[in-house]
Amino acid sequence: MQSSRISASLSKALRVAAAIALVSAAMTSAAKEPATINVYGPGGPAPAMKEAAQAYGAASGVKVNVVAGPTPQWVEKAKADADVVFSGAENMMSDFAKALPGAFELRDAEPLFLRPVAILVRPGNPKGIQGFRDLLKPGIKVLAVAGAGQTGLWEDVAGRTGDIEVVKAFRRNLVLPEAANSALARQQWTQQPEIDAWLIWNIWQVANPDLAQVVPVEEPYRIYRDTGVVLTAKGKNAEGARGFVAYLKSDDGRRVFAKWGWDTKPVTR
Repeated sequence: MQSSRISASLSKALRVAAAIALVSAAMTSAAKEPATINVYGPGGPAPAMKEAAQAYGAASGVKVNVVAGPTPQWVEKAKADADVVFSGAENMMSDFAKALPGAFELRDAEPLFLRPVAILVRPGNPKGIQGFRDLLKPGIKVLAVAGAGQTGLWEDVAGRTGDIEVVKAFRRNLVLPEAANSALARQQWTQQPEIDAWLIWNIWQVANPDLAQVVPVEEPYRIYRDTGVVLTAKGKNAEGARGFVAYLKSDDGRRVFAKWGWDTKPVTR
């Protein structure tokens, strides 16, 4: 009888020891695994965002997964695990709030940096395009995007001076219908060499230097739109996500975005 009690006690002690060992191993494994955050947004700011994520991750030990591209490609996954959402224009951030209902407060979104509209031309600039007024000349074929962060872009540019004749002249040269997003416009640009120019943000040429040359849009036609960032409800509770947003706004984050063509001058008041 006493032998049985001793055996039972020993067996219980072994089970307790094994459970403690399993918990300890799990805690050790968790301690070794880096925190992971998930960041979603459009393709335009993606090159800068991915470089910033890599730099922040190397400094902090946080693994930052950046998923970028047209919204339908990532929106369902973002509903489940997004910590940070970034945009390529204010209307785009509003669209994300609708596509991710309850994920974040739209008022919490914060503009980060601006980029100007620019003209992309074929390498060597065979049509000698020097500015926006050259896009109004008869026979020039111009590509534009009518979606995502460029909704209304060409009309804003052409209508900047309040001259309807400029809007009419530009529209006559448009390749219609306009591309739905920048990824589709890029495909069109490569497949249709008869297109002479592409009205888009300057950052696209920085990311694709072999695809086109950039011609600045002169005043008074130049306009800007921003990239913004917001923490989701999930991200607000993640130290790594809060740290990443802080990094984007830091001097180091500014330098990364400046490298990719963004206007990162500090705000002066």
